[in-house]
Amino acid sequence: MKPLDVITIGRSSVDLYGQQVGGRLEDMGSFQKYIGGSPTNMAAGTARLGLRSALITRVGDEHMGRFIREELAREGVDVRGVKTDPERLTALVLLGIRDQEQFPLIFYRSDCADMALCEEDIDPDFISEARAIVATGTHLSHPRTEAAVLKSLRLAREAGAQTALDIDYRPNLWGLAGHGDGESRFIASDEVTEKLQSTLHLFDLIVGTEEEFHIAGGTTDTVAALRAVRKVSGATLVCKRGPMGAVAFEGDIPDSLDDGQTGPGFPIEVFNVLGAGDGFMSGLLKGWLDGEDWPTALTYANACGAFAVSRHGCTPAYPSWEELQFFLKRGVKESALRKDTVLENVHWSTNRKGDWTTIRSFAFDHRMQVEDLEGANRSKIGTFKELCLEAALKVADGQPGYGILCDGRLGRDALYKATGTGLWVGRPVEWPGSRPLMLEPEIGPDYGGLNEWPLDHVVKVLCFCHPDDDADMWARQEETILRLYSAARRNRLEFLLEVIPSKVAPVDDQTTAQVIQRFYDLGVYPDWWKLEPMTTDAGWQAACDAITRNDPYTRGIVVLGLAAEEAALRDSFAVAARHDLVKGFAVGRTIFGAAAEAYMKDAITADEAVDQMAENYARLCAIWDEARARAKEAA
Repeated sequence: MKPLDVITIGRSSVDLYGQQVGGRLEDMGSFQKYIGGSPTNMAAGTARLGLRSALITRVGDEHMGRFIREELAREGVDVRGVKTDPERLTALVLLGIRDQEQFPLIFYRSDCADMALCEEDIDPDFISEARAIVATGTHLSHPRTEAAVLKSLRLAREAGAQTALDIDYRPNLWGLAGHGDGESRFIASDEVTEKLQSTLHLFDLIVGTEEEFHIAGGTTDTVAALRAVRKVSGATLVCKRGPMGAVAFEGDIPDSLDDGQTGPGFPIEVFNVLGAGDGFMSGLLKGWLDGEDWPTALTYANACGAFAVSRHGCTPAYPSWEELQFFLKRGVKESALRKDTVLENVHWSTNRKGDWTTIRSFAFDHRMQVEDLEGANRSKIGTFKELCLEAALKVADGQPGYGILCDGRLGRDALYKATGTGLWVGRPVEWPGSRPLMLEPEIGPDYGGLNEWPLDHVVKVLCFCHPDDDADMWARQEETILRLYSAARRNRLEFLLEVIPSKVAPVDDQTTAQVIQRFYDLGVYPDWWKLEPMTTDAGWQAACDAITRNDPYTRGIVVLGLAAEEAALRDSFAVAARHDLVKGFAVGRTIFGAAAEAYMKDAITADEAVDQMAENYARLCAIWDEARARAKEAA
């Protein structure tokens, strides 16, 4: 077994996708930022499907270059081959969706970082780690990048690896079209054909659209073009045919494309063709490297391409392996896949980033409780919340599995400082104590305030609700929760739903489970649940069963504190830790209550407040860890 399944080599850019659909690129008012470039997309796409993937490219020594490197790492891609260019900028691409057939784009690639890739960037030891090397056509367009690609192919063959080419023909990137013609997919060129044909013998697999085989074969007759490629290459040729699927040829090219090996296509609505070929290639590589037959590999490829053309963006559209299996088993239920709520939940849930199998969260998102303290004012509260963050970071000490809950109204500066610290960050949106639920003014009447949030912030909302609430109360609360959940997903933010039925009416072991089921019936699938500290296994089991029955992909549950004494939390943790779905806690006043009261009255210094809270927080973390360890031993 080699350490890597596949290394892709070539383009790497930041894609800025217009969010408005149906207009000119000139009229776009806002953009979503994704990683882009065919090899980069394929590295992420294959990683999502479970392959051990890596990328060789260059990025700039600036924010966009760091974004690409960090995003690839989050996708599980090995980034050792991503070199930082100290002189050049990371490439950018602006893209839009005009209609089902027009997808305008502009490449900002003048002397960009990835086009400075050179032979010195190709490490023989790194190449030897991979089972396959995948190149794309663009990097054959310049002598410097071509030399790097040819070196990687030679080393791959010497190491016994397989090689593949995605022709990826963009006339604009070969200097054949102007800056405004980035959408152009075919311009005949004898020079490009000659360059491609000089390298085709180096590949075991060659993939392209009919137009891409036209440029590789030097003719617009597809069968003749494939035969021209076959004359110079013994590779398996896979020709993509748009809505007709794709076809593979291992030997001689027959008179009809229909006589090759095929996989089933999928009748879906086309929304965005950009990046569809990279999604297709990701699925094809998964089947090829797993040793599947070509009909199976093409099935994977067609399905991944179907996902891509039905969603916004390139890499974000590609499926996880779990999602692909779910889709192939269940089939198409809604031709516009992005509108299939069940499928979209699987897509979202199985592509989330970050390992939060344990989460010990210091909750200092309280507003009303600290505003009521003697001596408190807005400035002093804000400073105190920064001290809470300092205590959290002191305990976390760079280790994983720690987090905070902090509000954006009184704790804004603490939120800013938490960025990039590695902490899990939850952020409340409810107006404190409201019932029926109302939201903080910053969220706005259209919930547009979420547009301003960093993508790693989790939308946390507390709803005081009970199964016995009357129909009007439920209707008003459900309307707010459903709108908020939808807005969170639209803004690519995780969603935490906190419910406290005990503050409304008496509860039993089934109460919380009944509330949970009601929200699932509404179509709300929280990434996280925050539940009060139940004291019985039956209560926890009922809640966990309700969640897993409806959403096996949920992140899990955190236990809230309700200002309980530490001894009471110890008892509740002991019960909760016996249930794997409970990932940890989010506790506040038990940690900060005494320090906050003293600090607001100037009875302790800032350093004393930090030390006191850090001690309380560390002790609570230890109590949770011990409870979980005992539960695992007992199991």
